[in-house]
Amino acid sequence: MRALSSRNTQSNIVLRNEIDKIRLLFRKNRESYLCFYRILGFYPRNIQLYEQALLHKSTSVRSDKGRPLNNERLEFLGDAILDAIVGDIVYKRFEGKREGFLTNTRSKIVQRETLNKLAVEIGLDKLIKYSTRSSSHNSYMYGNAFEAFIGAIYLDQGYERCKQFMEQRIINRYIDLDKISRKEVNFKSKLIEWSQKNKMEVSFELIEQFLDHDSNPVFQTEVRIEGLPAGTGTGYSKKESQQNAAQMAIKKVKEPVFMSTVEEIKAQHSATTTEPEVELATNSETELATELENEFENELEAELNVIPETKPKNVLEENTSDNEISTVQPTMEAEETSQSKSPCDAPESPNRDLQ
Repeated sequence: MRALSSRNTQSNIVLRNEIDKIRLLFRKNRESYLCFYRILGFYPRNIQLYEQALLHKSTSVRSDKGRPLNNERLEFLGDAILDAIVGDIVYKRFEGKREGFLTNTRSKIVQRETLNKLAVEIGLDKLIKYSTRSSSHNSYMYGNAFEAFIGAIYLDQGYERCKQFMEQRIINRYIDLDKISRKEVNFKSKLIEWSQKNKMEVSFELIEQFLDHDSNPVFQTEVRIEGLPAGTGTGYSKKESQQNAAQMAIKKVKEPVFMSTVEEIKAQHSATTTEPEVELATNSETELATELENEFENELEAELNVIPETKPKNVLEENTSDNEISTVQPTMEAEETSQSKSPCDAPESPNRDLQ
């Protein structure tokens, strides 16, 4: 029954492709349709979706209504669809495997580094439109465009066609599921490396330990960034729980709202740390001022101690100077009298201007 259903689905796909190929003869932008056909293996119906999936937000393209056009919304949708499809594929491929194994295998496929490589492999990197300024610091641009591309396929063709694209065009050609499932990805090391690069404080705390229904010990770890909870993970060992928590935290740090909160907390911690340094500087300035004041007082006291020894001499000098003043005073009065009779001080003659 399943084989019959598969055959019917395949025949429908072939028939649909033939119809789309006939429609292509009447399309104006045939080159764009052929370009996407080489990537997808089928012809797009709504080509605008695929074009929008390749528009980075830095392009500042707007719709007829003035709204910004970019691939962020399609990226959001594609992220969810990709998780579901890869989870479906991994679940059916690895029968009897535990949830932790399946989760780790899926995360290795859908992580940004893998999606970046896949986008380059199928040629999406040459089709993405972006501003040259943003390309230098946006290392996840290709992976984000790949997710948006998956979102476009889902809206244009549906879930089954989307899954077919991932199985036939992506996983069968570029991903060895058995090999990637055995590959160790150290999320904890990645998170610590990120924290050191961005000067963030990261801590791993064991918050719970319990037994599952088979009496196996289970550990639950929480990751905190600058004291703020960023992710929790469970596992049958502390190491596994830390890895799962770190994986969740790596996703969390990509959220702008969460990172803005972390930055605020970090700024508060920095302000609290720098306050004692300011007080220390103030104390040192006070001590310096006190020392200068003491030195000035000592010098002043030394000068005052010298004055009593010379006081009698100054009294004699003052008496002598008083006599000199009294002797000179009449002369100065005479000079003042003679000066008052100066022609400059005398009243002007009324006839002076007439002479």
